[in-house]
Amino acid sequence: MYLGAHIGIADGLAEAPATGRRIGCDAIQIFSKSPQMWAGAPLSDDAARAFADAVRAQGLKATAIHHGYLANLGSPKKAGLARSRRAFQEELERAERLGVDALILHSGAHLGEGVDGGLARIAEGLNKVFEAAPHGRVRVLLENAAGQGSTLGRTFTELGQILGRVEDRSRIGVALDTCHLFGAGYDFRTEETYGRLVDQLESELGAQEVHAFHLNDSKAELGSHIDRHENIGKGTIGPEGFRWFVNDRRWAEVPGYLETPLDDDDYEAYVRDLGTLRSLLGPTPANASRARAPRRRASSG
Repeated sequence: MYLGAHIGIADGLAEAPATGRRIGCDAIQIFSKSPQMWAGAPLSDDAARAFADAVRAQGLKATAIHHGYLANLGSPKKAGLARSRRAFQEELERAERLGVDALILHSGAHLGEGVDGGLARIAEGLNKVFEAAPHGRVRVLLENAAGQGSTLGRTFTELGQILGRVEDRSRIGVALDTCHLFGAGYDFRTEETYGRLVDQLESELGAQEVHAFHLNDSKAELGSHIDRHENIGKGTIGPEGFRWFVNDRRWAEVPGYLETPLDDDDYEAYVRDLGTLRSLLGPTPANASRARAPRRRASSG
């Protein structure tokens, strides 16, 4: 797995790749604008070029943008849905200009109007935006939910139902957040439970659909449907829960981004978390030997 983290852009987009490398990242995720805004300031050609040049100069193996928090492609409200689709299209355009591999998007919520309708609206929105920009290179990754409220994408089956309705499957995939998995009731803290999780993933979605991870421990208990991230090894998942993911050859060329809490000491918490994850690398029991050979990372190109 390519280990990395979410890096801030307060010092400028072009500074994020060097910051990531400085703290030990092989991959970085960023926001392209404030996640609490519907739209951001236009990206200049110079800013986009400087970011892409910095990614190449630092030798990063994967990059992603995390979509802002306001868009809800599952909304049953016409005005909100239209605004969400515009925001998604604009964010995808920004991702294309920056040349990242992936745009990671919260699937959305049905707001009480029913799961089936919500899933259909998400897929419809994806198809409309992809149709409007047929030559896009960036892969959109739907992030699984912990299951709070009416959020969608809490199970592999729900994610699979969305993907199954997308016409251009080359432009869509999934990002799995470990904290969200745990909150949704998926246990993976032992070799046995991890094996069951992967079997379920294969049967309901397909492991080949997973193109990124968010590696986060959890402050909440298994099946709580609560999304509260914790530093690696300090939460209810514990370090062993991450050993299976980082050593599984299925994910050898897939990025895993930290979104764990930071203190006031810059990115030192990330440095510690990356160190914990790398300390888990090495031979494991039967899990590693039965995993499939590495697949080529599906870049946006």
